[in-house]
Amino acid sequence: MATELFRAHVLVCAGAACVSSGCREIRDAFVIKIRELGLQDEIKIIETGCVGSCDLGPLALVYPEGVFYQKLKPVDVEEIVTEHLLKGRIVERLLYREPITAKALPSLKSIDFFKYQEKIVLRNCGIINPLNIEEYIARDGYMALAKVLTSMTQDEVIDEVMRSGLRGRGGGGFPTGLKWKFARQAEGKIKYVVCNADEGDPGAFMDRSVLEGDPHSVIEAMAIAGYAIGANQGYIYVRAEYPLAIERLTWAIKQAREYQFLGKNIFETGFDFDVDIRIGAGAFVCGEETALMISIEGKRGEPRPRPPYPVVKGLFDSPTLLNNVETYANIPVIILKGADWYAQFGTERSKGTKVFALAGAVNNTGLVEVPMGTKLGDLIFNIGGGIKNNKKFKAAQLGGPSGGCIPIQYLNTPIDYESVTQLGAIVGSGGLIVADEDTCMVDFARFFLDFTQDESCGKCPPCRIGTKRMLEILTRITHGEGEEGDIDRLIELATRIKQSALCGLGQTAPNPVLSTLRFFRDEYEEHIRDKKCRAGVCSSLFDAPCQNACPTDQNAWGYVTLISEGRFREAIEVIKADNPFPGVCGRVCFHPCESKCRRRQIDEPVAICALKRFVADYDRNTFEPFKPDVTPFNNKKVAIIGAGPAGLTAAYYLACKGYKVTVFEALPVAGGMLAVGIPDYRLPRDVLDYEIKAITDLGVEIKYNTVLGKDITIEGLLKDGYNAILLATGAHKGQKLNIPGEDVEGVLDGVTFLRNLNLGKPVKVDGNVAVIGGGNVAIDAARSALRLGAKEVFIIYRREKEDMPAYKEEIEEAEQEGVKIYTLVAPKRIIEKDGKVTAIECTRMSLGEFDAGGRRKPVPIEGSEFIIPADTVIAAIGQVPDTSFINGDGIKVAKNGTIEVDIKSLGTSKPGIFAAGDTVRGPASVVEAIADGKKSAQAIDMYLGGDGVITKSYREELLTLRVSYNEEEYQKEMPREEMSHLSLSERYKNFKEVVLGYPLKKAVEEAKRCLHCYIREEE
Repeated sequence: MATELFRAHVLVCAGAACVSSGCREIRDAFVIKIRELGLQDEIKIIETGCVGSCDLGPLALVYPEGVFYQKLKPVDVEEIVTEHLLKGRIVERLLYREPITAKALPSLKSIDFFKYQEKIVLRNCGIINPLNIEEYIARDGYMALAKVLTSMTQDEVIDEVMRSGLRGRGGGGFPTGLKWKFARQAEGKIKYVVCNADEGDPGAFMDRSVLEGDPHSVIEAMAIAGYAIGANQGYIYVRAEYPLAIERLTWAIKQAREYQFLGKNIFETGFDFDVDIRIGAGAFVCGEETALMISIEGKRGEPRPRPPYPVVKGLFDSPTLLNNVETYANIPVIILKGADWYAQFGTERSKGTKVFALAGAVNNTGLVEVPMGTKLGDLIFNIGGGIKNNKKFKAAQLGGPSGGCIPIQYLNTPIDYESVTQLGAIVGSGGLIVADEDTCMVDFARFFLDFTQDESCGKCPPCRIGTKRMLEILTRITHGEGEEGDIDRLIELATRIKQSALCGLGQTAPNPVLSTLRFFRDEYEEHIRDKKCRAGVCSSLFDAPCQNACPTDQNAWGYVTLISEGRFREAIEVIKADNPFPGVCGRVCFHPCESKCRRRQIDEPVAICALKRFVADYDRNTFEPFKPDVTPFNNKKVAIIGAGPAGLTAAYYLACKGYKVTVFEALPVAGGMLAVGIPDYRLPRDVLDYEIKAITDLGVEIKYNTVLGKDITIEGLLKDGYNAILLATGAHKGQKLNIPGEDVEGVLDGVTFLRNLNLGKPVKVDGNVAVIGGGNVAIDAARSALRLGAKEVFIIYRREKEDMPAYKEEIEEAEQEGVKIYTLVAPKRIIEKDGKVTAIECTRMSLGEFDAGGRRKPVPIEGSEFIIPADTVIAAIGQVPDTSFINGDGIKVAKNGTIEVDIKSLGTSKPGIFAAGDTVRGPASVVEAIADGKKSAQAIDMYLGGDGVITKSYREELLTLRVSYNEEEYQKEMPREEMSHLSLSERYKNFKEVVLGYPLKKAVEEAKRCLHCYIREEE
């Protein structure tokens, strides 16, 4: 029969994920259009197995060019056929685009998801038609079986598998060759070869995809195994939930029989072997080998004690070899290319590759095959493309319900059997679920335990009852009903279950709980003691996720709702119950509330921060602005050291509680870094001064130019009758670069530069200005230098732009204004002439391993030094607190210079002395400093006999309030209201405020976008 020749092949991915997303419609559209143009004899359409990139489907590959088209719709097919297949012009709009540069990448090999992989198990998936045995044969299919039957003894086959170092890919990683050897040596006239294709882990689809995309590789391997151990019958156990895998496997077995690769006298060698399918009902326990074999026998799948092990007494009480799909898929390649070839991949004790089902909060999801020993961070960030929506990586659950989580500080962990076991996880079958900062680890553990408890076969009490009790405790904790002692109860139950459960599934069921307790115990404690879910998942613990995310516990949903109703007076009252600086925060807050806003599931989060600014400005410009109620003086005095946001916030709440508050400030102005660290174009001085005056109007006294340790002392204040003292001195000390030449004229530190600028002192910048750093201070220094007349301003940052800690919008504004950002560059030395800076010698950097915070460490590239001319250098690499005033006062200071406090009360080691803000945290955000000020005021009030309560205005009314407008109209996809900005010409060489607030109508319309997720129907 003549072979059909085609000038092009179009491979449509028909893995289960692509089938569910509409690949069949794509295939049909190709067939129809190709026939319409009369190209059916030139172009062949092929359904192939899973290509791997599940999030990009439906997708198609066009050969011989190897062009990769993704996220296709049926209407896209006509353009591909008419432009690419007919005219030879690639359709660029349908290509994959590199996330950072948006560059179109035409081929698989140029896409990070594919280029870092090493495909052995998945060698044919996405390349051949799984329904055509001849395509498998064309890629050396059944050659390994022929080699084994015609030129190798049974012992030679087993020896080859043993020398390869292949370990079972279904769970604990038992050496495959050793298992085959035991099965070969087992006594019995009848032996069986069984393939475990049950694969019931949540999020796992490795084995299923191999059966769908390359079923012959498993059939061939099972025949080889049958020859090696002396078996003539094999069974593939696959769950009924995978109909596509069953369909293609059934067809492949039929074809293998027709081609006489299965059946009697294979290759005329006298060897007989056949394979049958057994379909399971989907019970998770049937993934356990003894339960699986009992199920094949037609009985209820329940595990039995071991020993005897299946290789001695398994299926039908006969010696049985059982491996999973992935293990078998390696065998033909090992036989053909040799054990030494296979053993070059992986680590010393974990050879070869491993297939992972990468899922969860990662940009690129799908099937990934990498060498054993690949680092977790490389897999998630190089292949997975990093975390969705620029969120922060939190942990990866490896090994499914039987595995454990690996947190951010272990991103450099090599994924091999030994390394992950040390962290309380297992490689397992390869399920890898990525969790980001929005994941609650208590609820995460509850999810997996709920699964295993529901899937328990019930045969043994430890699993049946023990996991039930653990689940009850976890459910209570996530519902805000946790009790002291719950953590100890969980550990005790988990330990007993591991020691006494009958099968491996029961013994490993507590693993997710134990691993999350090991690395995230603080989250459990927060749920139990503080009734707090930091991730905003356990809705019983908060009113709305926006409020839960705010460090100040700001009732954001409340004031947004009031704005939507035009009730601005009540809105500012709601805000000031939690934050005395709404105008400030509305301009400079990093708005963590918006990162949790559920509106982003539709389009963009509500502009919560901008709405706060609107109502603050509206109130400030009214005839009679809001004033809080003040309790009469209670004859107690509190001294606060530092008039920054933490100190002034504490003063506000203490004054409202009736205390006489005196604030001692070293600077000639109040506001701390708000006043001397943030330029006017971001935070106009009149806004700050207004909100400080609202605090002093409550009776708070501020004494300026008063330095602790020089003008006043802690002991002196206590003798003067102050009942409590709060230390809130901030972090005003700039850090040194620690490079040669940084002490010459023209080298400044960013904190001092901005302080002098904001205090009106002479600040001179000439020519080219180099700013070193990537935080907000660096951005503010750079933008200020431009306004002061610098010829050119550039920022030098040692990591990539995405790693810069500065606010994204501030970075964008800086670039629009003309600031240049040089990334992956670090200063090496300052070059000077006549005692004045003239240039910087820099080194190019590459990114190496991950640090404890999840960012890659910058590493100098040897020999990459270069010179950048510079007339002024501003070092903005961070600040530290200056606690030199503490000398023999009995207050403990940490190694990094921060004051040690009790985390709940903010009390120091000396009774009556408290500390808050950057003095405790190190340099942090304004809203965190405000939160600390509020918290310290509550703690001081309780210390001095008060109740520590700050009343939430309008909360009860708002929880039941139904808005007057049609909510449904605003729950459709609609753009976020944007605030206008000064044009570049209007802000040239001046410090006018750049971002302009909402006008009234826009503010109300934006507020109406709130989904009111705090309103819950009665259960």
